[in-house]
Amino acid sequence: MSTDSVVIVGTGVAGATAALALRTGGFDGAVTLVGRDQHLPYRRPTLSKDVLLTGMPVEKALLKPATHWEDIGVAVRTGVVVTGGDTAARTLELSDGAALAYGSLVLATGGAARELPGLPPAPRVKYLRDFADATALRDELGRAGSVIVLGAGLIGSEVASAAAKLGATVTVIEPATLPLARVVPPSIGERLAGLQREAGVDLLLGVRPGEITVDPDQVSVALPGGGALVADLLVVAVGSSPDTGLAERLALRVDDGILVDEQYRTSAEGVYAVGDCARVPHPLEGGTYRAENWSAAQDQGTAVAQVLLGGAPAPTVPWGWSNQFGAVLQFAGWPAADDELEVDGPMDTASGDPFFARCSRGGALAGAVAMGRPKELRAVRGELSEQIAAAVAR
Repeated sequence: MSTDSVVIVGTGVAGATAALALRTGGFDGAVTLVGRDQHLPYRRPTLSKDVLLTGMPVEKALLKPATHWEDIGVAVRTGVVVTGGDTAARTLELSDGAALAYGSLVLATGGAARELPGLPPAPRVKYLRDFADATALRDELGRAGSVIVLGAGLIGSEVASAAAKLGATVTVIEPATLPLARVVPPSIGERLAGLQREAGVDLLLGVRPGEITVDPDQVSVALPGGGALVADLLVVAVGSSPDTGLAERLALRVDDGILVDEQYRTSAEGVYAVGDCARVPHPLEGGTYRAENWSAAQDQGTAVAQVLLGGAPAPTVPWGWSNQFGAVLQFAGWPAADDELEVDGPMDTASGDPFFARCSRGGALAGAVAMGRPKELRAVRGELSEQIAAAVAR
């Protein structure tokens, strides 16, 4: 390896995995993890699942105990923001006034929950991105008799599921015509809509919320046809934005994410980016994409460590899962709303019965979506990995 120290900005799974993989790969130089989160690296999928439903403490969600980081010689600095730096001098400026030098820099700054203009977090308005958000939301869900969720994506659907299970009356408002409309074909979205309604959720699709009024005792959301919905609590889950603030201050190339090449290199020498903040080349279709899920961040963290160790990164295929309304939705690859489907299993049911849908685009495999069919999903991931390896070899 050409450098004697690595600084990783971001203590999410992408950054933490990169640090762990460096040590596993034999790197014996200095490794420093820096993050604004007050906690040691933890598993973020627990936020909208175990934390909301059971109040899981952060200690049980940690990727590794504090002693492990100490044992492998990784310095973890929590509650610290990198405010700027100089990529030519390879130095960073920290919010506590300190400076930090690096040989290689990995940006794993993740993303932030997208806030609605003029609607900041408040006692009756919640967003969900980190452990503090999840804990605050859990406390409010325990008291709320009624909840409005804006957004029927993965996070919005999981929050609605948890709220319904905790006994709240739940209304979900989604401007698209189906849940997860951007990432799954319509027939699957229809099945997910059925799951929500079967659980008693009032699902308003194709509805764009109007004026939102926040009072000390309630929240009111105006509806386009007149009238308004009133609830004890409003949860805003309208997507996330890549955290590119530091990248912009470092004058890196940014376009809805930090632009990187196949080896996760940014436009500055010695600087890399992975995880939710990175816009990576699509290995099969050309162009770029951002993979906003835990498993992709983990895979990219491992891959950038391989690059820093002087190797070639293994092909990464996005995959993930979502627990909602008693079912586990699984996905792999790059499924999209307009894909052609080859389905095995029932699709006209509102239950969590297993099914497997192979997604194709332009006659080529694009990914898969399933419930309760992990073996087939792994096979699709393997098939896509083989296609990537073949494309690289050409």
